Amino acid sequence: MKIVILSSEATPFAKTGGLADVAGALPKFLSKLGLEVKLVMPFYREVRKRGLPLRQILEDHPLDWGGRRETFSVWQGSGDSAFAFIIEKDEWYDRDFLYGTPAGDYPDNGERFSFYSKAALETLKALDFAPDIIHAHDWQSAIALACLEFLHQGNPLFKNTRSLFTIHNLAYQGLFEKSLLAQIGLPDSLFTMDNLEFFGKVNFLKAGILYATAVNTVSPRYSREIQTPEFGHGLDGLLRKRKDALFGILNGVDYSAWDPGQDLFLAARYTPSLLDGKADCKNDLLETFGLPLSRKEAPVIGMVSRLAGQKGLDILVEALGGLFTLGATLVILGTGEEKIQNALIAARERYPSFLGLKIAFDDRVAHKIMAGSDILLIPSRYEPCGLTQMYSLKYGTIPLVRATGGLDDSIQEFHTDRGEGNGFKFEDYSARALLDAARRAIKVYDKKSSWDRLIQNAMDADFSWDRSAREYLTLYQKIAGL
Repeated sequence: MKIVILSSEATPFAKTGGLADVAGALPKFLSKLGLEVKLVMPFYREVRKRGLPLRQILEDHPLDWGGRRETFSVWQGSGDSAFAFIIEKDEWYDRDFLYGTPAGDYPDNGERFSFYSKAALETLKALDFAPDIIHAHDWQSAIALACLEFLHQGNPLFKNTRSLFTIHNLAYQGLFEKSLLAQIGLPDSLFTMDNLEFFGKVNFLKAGILYATAVNTVSPRYSREIQTPEFGHGLDGLLRKRKDALFGILNGVDYSAWDPGQDLFLAARYTPSLLDGKADCKNDLLETFGLPLSRKEAPVIGMVSRLAGQKGLDILVEALGGLFTLGATLVILGTGEEKIQNALIAARERYPSFLGLKIAFDDRVAHKIMAGSDILLIPSRYEPCGLTQMYSLKYGTIPLVRATGGLDDSIQEFHTDRGEGNGFKFEDYSARALLDAARRAIKVYDKKSSWDRLIQNAMDADFSWDRSAREYLTLYQKIAGL
């Protein structure tokens, strides 16, 4: 099968979050299953900064854009990255950030990503690559499926092409002015409630839901949650209409990048059979955050997160006093909303011996938190999949999560009597429920034999991309037969 993956970011070229990890890993693992996979993404300034080997395969290729002739070029990776086609249009992608500055999104994101989506299909035509499946991710590439439906009907290249649209986070939908339809070349008749109109705007993500052969989310539970008003962000009715073509596949992780036995960021490396290095990593983590080494006997709770409302920071701030009363130390790494950052900075000043805080995106420190913490906290209001809980399991750092989305699918409550489970969960979105779960976790932490068993359970868990890629292959085969 020939698969084309459309994603606005992918490792190792450019990354802001988990989408890049998925789009970078999935082609590698699908290729191992015998599929021919191509990735198409924009040529950002970040791609250029990374200095990866690229060669130009299309130069100044024409594209109709609102009735005028525009051009773009395409570069291809080499070696292990030869599957990637990268679309160059400097006026839209040669910028400091992928989607916007800290002050907000770029105002022309509608043009930027609809041009990318349209150019991606033109690239396939120019290279005479006929895909069996076009697999688009999130709102940034969703409009490509509208273009496929309305601008490429009758094109023999796409005669047998089917499509899959993956929703990584339904909250981000891509809402823009109606005038953008004419620029893209899509008919004004699509600006209706049954098509792309959404409260007076064009909704890019809606295009993916409407026009894809099938839709999936990044965990089974999230595929069910988004069909409810609580999690549906105004699209739950449409998703219920498409429920027979709606699936959930839990993301995988690339253990080549997250393995405590090989991780060069760590003060010491360790394995499930030789855990001594984890204590060294804990000491190093406390030093990294300027916390007293006298805290090393107490449980250290780590958190690596965007500092956003979705991530449960409000109930965490409310629970801080209770966590520290339980004897825990907390370290947090992340950037995000100014209000949350300020609340955490104030808390750091109030609890200087118990709370370590770094307002930053720092991959090195993220790895140190994974290895040096005893517990990883993810109290999200909602979480489509989540990757950090899967990373932390590999590091023997026990997840404490709210039971939502992929967190619920990947974490099973530990039962001391049976020695089964890999973490701790709480249902209610409240500081009290978070503290109750923390109390259970710390009670097990204080019983060394039970905690050692729990660490082994965690490190034995397998969330590799091998499993997820096989599920995607099965879904592709199902779609091809629809």
